[in-house]
Amino acid sequence: QVHLVESGGGLVEAGDSLRLSCELSGRSITSVAVGWFRQAPGKEREFVARLTKRFDNTYYRSSLKGRFTISRDNSKKTVYLQMNNLEPEDTAVYFCAADRMYPSVVARTATDHYTYWGQGTQVTVSS
Repeated sequence: QVHLVESGGGLVEAGDSLRLSCELSGRSITSVAVGWFRQAPGKEREFVARLTKRFDNTYYRSSLKGRFTISRDNSKKTVYLQMNNLEPEDTAVYFCAADRMYPSVVARTATDHYTYWGQGTQVTVSS
């Protein structure tokens, strides 16, 4: 069992930065891959970024690569999503999730690839 708690969301202006945190408990974070997803009102949940179990391989939604960075601090059992130059289109609830089935595979982007989910944190970007 893996428990995930997101934090760091808020209301910012276009061009600002935010860093989201996802704290894991219940299982070593090095035994799972962690992904970030987001869901805007009226839209489906979409993949944002992924950090694999081994070698810290990362994978991003192509449209976000360069603005968003996923990383982790094993000592804090936390995975981060650094978001720069935010745009109003980035407004959404952001979720982190853990994949324990294939944690070393780089490109797993579907929601059903992830077994455990956090409750989400709201990010609102004003224009």
